[in-house]
Amino acid sequence: MTPSRTATGPAVPKKRRSGRAGAGELLTAAVGAVPGGAARPGQQQMAEAIERSIASGEHLLVQAGTGTGKSLAYLAPALTVDGPVVVSTATLALQSQLVEHDLPRLADAVEPVLGRRPTFAVLKGRHHYLCLARLDSSVEDEPDDALFDAPRSGGGTKWLGEAGRLGKQVQRLRDWAEETATGDRDELDPGVDDQVWRSVSMPARECVGASRCPFGQECFAEASRARAREADIVVTNHSLLAVDMLAGRHIVPPHKLLVVDEAHELADRVSSAAQAELVPELIDRSTRRARPLLRPDVAERLTEAGDALAVGLAEAPAGRLTAGLPPALREACTLLDSATRAALEAIGDVKADDPDPVRKQQAKAVLDELSATAQRLLEEADHDVAWVEKPDNGSRRALVVAPLSVAGTLATHLYDERTVVATSATLALGGRFDTVARALGLDAPPPTPPSPAAAALATAAAAARSPVTPPVAATEGSRASIGTVPATEGPGWSSLDVGSPFDYARQGILYVAAHLPRPSVSGLPEPAGEELLALVEALGGRTLGLFSSRRAAQQAAELVRARTDLPVLLQGEEALPLLVRRFREVRESCLFGVMSLWQGVDVPGDACQLVVIDRLPFPRPDEPLAAARAAAVDAGGGSGFAAVSVPIAAVRLAQGVGRLIRATGDRGVVAVLDSRLETARGYGPFLRRSLPPFWYTTRPEVARGALERLAKS
Repeated sequence: MTPSRTATGPAVPKKRRSGRAGAGELLTAAVGAVPGGAARPGQQQMAEAIERSIASGEHLLVQAGTGTGKSLAYLAPALTVDGPVVVSTATLALQSQLVEHDLPRLADAVEPVLGRRPTFAVLKGRHHYLCLARLDSSVEDEPDDALFDAPRSGGGTKWLGEAGRLGKQVQRLRDWAEETATGDRDELDPGVDDQVWRSVSMPARECVGASRCPFGQECFAEASRARAREADIVVTNHSLLAVDMLAGRHIVPPHKLLVVDEAHELADRVSSAAQAELVPELIDRSTRRARPLLRPDVAERLTEAGDALAVGLAEAPAGRLTAGLPPALREACTLLDSATRAALEAIGDVKADDPDPVRKQQAKAVLDELSATAQRLLEEADHDVAWVEKPDNGSRRALVVAPLSVAGTLATHLYDERTVVATSATLALGGRFDTVARALGLDAPPPTPPSPAAAALATAAAAARSPVTPPVAATEGSRASIGTVPATEGPGWSSLDVGSPFDYARQGILYVAAHLPRPSVSGLPEPAGEELLALVEALGGRTLGLFSSRRAAQQAAELVRARTDLPVLLQGEEALPLLVRRFREVRESCLFGVMSLWQGVDVPGDACQLVVIDRLPFPRPDEPLAAARAAAVDAGGGSGFAAVSVPIAAVRLAQGVGRLIRATGDRGVVAVLDSRLETARGYGPFLRRSLPPFWYTTRPEVARGALERLAKS
């Protein structure tokens, strides 16, 4: 499907700035304000490409490696656009970096150039803001809402001492409400439990709207939207952007330019936003909330539906429902659909003269969502995937439904009436943009194999960029890694790889332990454990271990603790921010963990000079969406593994490998203890082409020798 180009034409440069400042001049001013800032060719190339897209209305994919300075590269041209420009991020870390550092510094730097100080605002979902209406009624809600009797992670109900502690947190929120200017949860320090925050915040679906709410004139969420409408740059997140697309584009202010940073995450966030679930506890809470508005017999029908769902979930095995809903779950969904329809009819419309419109709207919103989800599950549409979730600790059982693909949704809603710039350090998988482009709803040409002459030229160029001998301690004379991914384009879009300021081939080694047996069992195989131990001992710690499972991470920690005196930090034993801080501070320490470490750790310098990955991060066979998407490709005559599993692994692997080189002075080794990265002829080369151009070896003595030299430096 071809997305529409900017229907109202290209993003219009601000007339009051024309002839005064272009993107290049603004970028020069911004870079000059950064301590030690210097012009970076990739950054300038990216800013110029975005400026051209703004003028033409053509969408743009930009791969910008770590260290490029891509934030300033897109913020500078954004200031030439008339009206708000929206920047969307996947992580809170990047959002905080933009709002707390990049944008204030940029505003100071370009004020003399523009003749005024540009403004910016943060836009989050309603549930991030304190709701005064909920806070006002929280004392009434507490006895029969989720605050005191919701199931805990281990089952059961909250004991009275804990309930008292949560009640004190509610009182602290009341005090905070008198002094906060924004009502933003992120500004509340110390924070409160999620359970407490839910009792004083309002999901968008339950909000009656400012005009019908007694606190509408004081609403923090409405105030944040008003600030966003007046700002030059609005920073939001992929989740809210996804909700905005699915809800008809009325949450985010109208704009002509959208910058999607961390764009490799967008499709997953849209899929999550389009996902729905049925949970017995939610039906129970909804019934209690609506009971004052219902006849006893109608409320009892809701209770019976919740009980039926609990029984159906207890009987059904966890995993994807490939043969439709089991009879017990189908019966539960039928009962719930009928009961919610009856309840909604009994409650009626929310009217201006209702004694409590907020409570009535809350009850209606949740019941309406339950009804829609039950109907969606009963429909069993080919474009949906359904599964049963049962966490290992048994804390929460759910019946879940999600779209098989969101590419069509993105093609329809992401690109309409705005120019989109999508950027990330991980957009070109297997050395091409087409895989990610299709995932983002763009028409992309099928890959064509290079001619023998082109392949020989690429090989020669790679050899010329790489040192003949493995990199050692010296970093003098390092060179930037120029963009090597060929440009791809399709109807209404183009792509660009601006490379990285890092000289990967001189700063790091990618070592693949090709001599190890192919991993076949869960956990950490003994040969891989011995290889890990040899590498860690050669360097003397300073190791970030990224593992495919909690069990493997645990086994690795036990091994290194038993055989060395090195301090080992294990994810789950303490709060992750504390573990990362200790990893930075204790030079000889090791930090081992699972998937959240693959993207969430930034440790430049010699505290992290060895990154170990135990196995290729393919999706597990029991991941319902990935399995369903692969099955759909197989059914169409393609290879689900190649089309779904390999690209997922490529993104994850690139993110994990990217933990090593975070600054121009960083050096080290990435060790992959999965021989398939070298030996798998079908997907091994694709995965390697998705990674930064490190010096490559499969010889263990070369990797250990480099680590030993680093240990002495």
